[in-house]
Amino acid sequence: MDDRKGTLGFVVKGERMILRAKTDRLIQTKVLTSARQENTIRNTQEMKAAETLLKSKPQRFVFEMTNACNLNCIMCGRNAKHFKPAHFKMDWLKKLEPAVEDVEEVTLMGWGEPTMHPQFTDFLKWAENFGLRKYFCTNGLKLGELTPSIFEYKVDVIAISIDAASHEKNKEIRRGSDFNAIVSNLKNIVAEKKRLGTSWPYMNFVTTLMKKNLYELPKIVHLASEIGLNEAKGVFLTVFDDAMASESLYDSMDKVKEVFDEAYNIANETGVKLKIPHLRGEDPAKDAYHKSCYTAWRDFFLGSDGYVRPCMSTPLKFFHIDDYETFDEMWNSREFINFRQNVNENSAMDMACKRCYQSSFANWNRKSAFYQVGLEFSPEWEMP
Repeated sequence: MDDRKGTLGFVVKGERMILRAKTDRLIQTKVLTSARQENTIRNTQEMKAAETLLKSKPQRFVFEMTNACNLNCIMCGRNAKHFKPAHFKMDWLKKLEPAVEDVEEVTLMGWGEPTMHPQFTDFLKWAENFGLRKYFCTNGLKLGELTPSIFEYKVDVIAISIDAASHEKNKEIRRGSDFNAIVSNLKNIVAEKKRLGTSWPYMNFVTTLMKKNLYELPKIVHLASEIGLNEAKGVFLTVFDDAMASESLYDSMDKVKEVFDEAYNIANETGVKLKIPHLRGEDPAKDAYHKSCYTAWRDFFLGSDGYVRPCMSTPLKFFHIDDYETFDEMWNSREFINFRQNVNENSAMDMACKRCYQSSFANWNRKSAFYQVGLEFSPEWEMP
């Protein structure tokens, strides 16, 4: 069957729409101001032209609220590395505020569970005060207590990590989780959306696919439909320690294709959007180290210890936010310029980029996207 690339990262397969990770465009949930529209157009032009000194601002801020977590998931990289606890400081926002009129979105996401930050709702309020689109990723445990703030501060997008469609199976993988409470929280949010007549928040499940739960994906698509979620997303497990090596799907693409096809059919029947990675051997990146990377153009990522990094999936740190006086100095610093010059050049890119496992940019034809055992896969956090 002929597949053809559609717009916004879709692939058309027969009558079905399959979402792929969007690398240069962000999800749009509301009309942007003219300043933000103009900035995004200019930013996209500069990234496509591989400009290194940018006139545009980033399209989004990405804040790692904390690297702490209230779960102990079996596949998490924190089982293979010591994580020094770090929490994002509200004071850092002042340095970023001169750029907010141009930036579309703030995404709260990183190595930890963002809702554990003691000032989490203050961040939502800050973002709403500046009219930013708000997006956060969560394990869902605190969504119940956060529901009033979600609607008060008009959260646009919520990604919920879930790894099975039943309590026992999910708890086996996501140790410490409460599947029934999460489902209840989500149903309450969907009910409140209907009561208020809003289309937000857009909500999707995110599932880390491994041998243990591969066949759960179609069930998770069903569950998303039953609850009223917009999308189900699957990402391949990246193995960080030997204990999880046997769970990798690297050598199981026939089974993966079978499950993906079943999930396609269910998504098509229910109207739930399905987002999945390319099968190994079919990634359009072919033999490149990674897909064309736009993080240092599109995103400004600030870690929970105050260090600016290209993205969450790298040990590389550019500088501490206190090292520069203004946002413009940071955004066009020598560190950003050098990274933009080299990130898509095979001979010059950082070693961590050569083994990219970031879900949107990784080349799933390469074994390194599936295995990071013994490698430096995350930063060394410092106490802020």
